[in-house]
Amino acid sequence: MSATTLGAPAAPAIPAVSREKFLGFMVMVLGMFMAILDIQIVSASISDIQAGLAASPDEASWIQTSYLIAEIVMIPLSGFLSRLLSTRVLFTISAVGFTVFSLACATATSLPLMIAFRAAQGFLGGAMIPTVFATAFTIFPPQQRTRVSVLIGLTATMAPTIGPTLGGLLTETFSWHWLFLINVPFGILIATVVWSTMRIDEGDRSLLARFDWWGLAFMAIFLGSLEYVMEEGPRWEWLQDETIALFACVGAVAGTLFFWRAFTRKDPIVDLFAYSDRNFAVGSVLAFLLGIGLYGSVYLIPLFLGRVRGFNSLQIGETMFVTGLAMFVAAPIVGQMAQRMDIRVVLAMGLAIMSYALWITADLTVLSGFWEMYFALGLRGVGTMMVMVPVNQIALGTLPPARLKNASGLYNLMRNLGGAVGLALINTIVTDRGAAHRLHMAEQVSSGRVVATQWLENLTTALTPRLGEAQAQVAALRRLSQMVEQQALVLAYNDVLLVMCGLFAAALPLVLLLRKPKAGGGGGGH
Repeated sequence: MSATTLGAPAAPAIPAVSREKFLGFMVMVLGMFMAILDIQIVSASISDIQAGLAASPDEASWIQTSYLIAEIVMIPLSGFLSRLLSTRVLFTISAVGFTVFSLACATATSLPLMIAFRAAQGFLGGAMIPTVFATAFTIFPPQQRTRVSVLIGLTATMAPTIGPTLGGLLTETFSWHWLFLINVPFGILIATVVWSTMRIDEGDRSLLARFDWWGLAFMAIFLGSLEYVMEEGPRWEWLQDETIALFACVGAVAGTLFFWRAFTRKDPIVDLFAYSDRNFAVGSVLAFLLGIGLYGSVYLIPLFLGRVRGFNSLQIGETMFVTGLAMFVAAPIVGQMAQRMDIRVVLAMGLAIMSYALWITADLTVLSGFWEMYFALGLRGVGTMMVMVPVNQIALGTLPPARLKNASGLYNLMRNLGGAVGLALINTIVTDRGAAHRLHMAEQVSSGRVVATQWLENLTTALTPRLGEAQAQVAALRRLSQMVEQQALVLAYNDVLLVMCGLFAAALPLVLLLRKPKAGGGGGGH
């Protein structure tokens, strides 16, 4: 079916593809939403899962890390599997596997089982994310891709934003098991509908004979090691820890071998020559940056609200909701702007807004809450949409149809790697800058400082009738130490936000390297 026959003089109410395929695509978007949502849905409930499985806090972190590592391996592999099996078969297998292992996670009775099931859930479910991006640019004609990009962008950014809130709500209302059980009915629906409707291409089984098993092994070891180092490095002081150093070395060797095979084999597991397209290369860099901003801010602000303000998961969700609401409101407006303006201008505006929003957020105090942050959080939601929608079209909109499936995997991989680097960057800066601020502030409240001495004397006097003089002095010193710790933490969070602000500002010149996507790019209508 050509783009001409799909189009119509008047704008249709729904995309000009068959109702059956449109329904199938919308259900695929739901599957992508679930796969991205499950990255963050457990973050607000880790302590509950940890208690239920009798695990330590360090061990419990693997509930999230195992999912991320497995998903990040599958995402670039999905392009090859989609060509081998077809979009319909791969997506259905992915949805079924995601559903089965979601149920397994809910019934896990030990931490090793939970980690194994989460890894399988992330690996199988990871194929749903890039497959949606490739399908959008395959079945929709060029004039309809902006609206579809808005839908995908809204889904990909809303999922991590509301993940912690939804997870906390489910855990408080029912139990942590429902973080996984909620996937089961939706997974069954997705697998059934996609299998019935999405006959859009055929698999090429001959690719299996040329499958690069060594390339797969090297890619899995490289990406898995990289994700592990990014996740665990800040906690264990990077290469000073023997395990982190070992994984870094193994990852470096595996990465070298993977890139060698990717550039020398006729049929590599991942076609890296997609980066020869300038728009795709720059778009991938911007996707990496978007991952830092998206996942980093979704991680940092709830961390501040929980550790400094003492908010529970519901209060955190209510504060963060303004970002999701702003995305939802901005989505159709950004779609219209992308249709009527040079999409590169929209992207530049989005980068500038993101940078400004992070800059005004970097004014946190121990009293900052919803009313102090709502404007900055809402502005960040608008900026995120104004970056996500143009980047999707710029990165994938100039590629020929044959390259879309592979390129979509690489594009989504860059966004997830950006998230991993963003979290590592945040934890490292918070640790280093927090220590520096504590040292500086400790000097300011030393016994030689008149103001500090007077404050301690006043507090000791106030506490003495209730605790006695000796205990009152100890309590006053402890209170002062807590204040120093809290203020140093807030200043470290502000430092992180300023670094992220600088990254988005520094990315603005990249827009000058982009070509405007052609109307027929991406293969739609072919």
